[in-house]
This record gives sequence, structure tokens and C-alpha cells, in this order.
Amino acid sequence: MPAAKKQVLVAPDSALWRLPTVLAHIPVSRSGWWAGVKEGRYPAPVKLSTRCVAWRSADIRSLIASF
Repeated sequence: MPAAKKQVLVAPDSALWRLPTVLAHIPVSRSGWWAGVKEGRYPAPVKLSTRCVAWRSADIRSLIASF
């Protein structure tokens, strides 16, 4: 049986990722993510509307590279 390969999401640096996509690539809980954003450990979101935020894919890739 072939070994499982980790899938990597390919998106342009200008793409915006919603929280479920971010959490699929970062091993942290939803509440842990928001605590990290508040403390400055994780990048701040971009506000798209009053109830909608997303993160720049370039920021998330930089965060993943720093692990």
C-alpha cells in the first residue's frame, strides 16, 4: 500500500483563506488560533465585512515556514 501523502493547498499569494482552510494547515484549535491572533503569535485577519474575515495566503505560508 502506498504511503499517504500530505496534500498542500496551492494558491496565489494574493488569495484569501477563511478560518477552516487555515486550520486545515496549522495544527491548532479554533480557540487556540484566535488566542494566538490576539497575542500576536499568528497574523491578523483581513476584514471582508462586518462578520467575515480571512487571512492572506502569503501570511499563512510564512507562518508555516517558521515552524
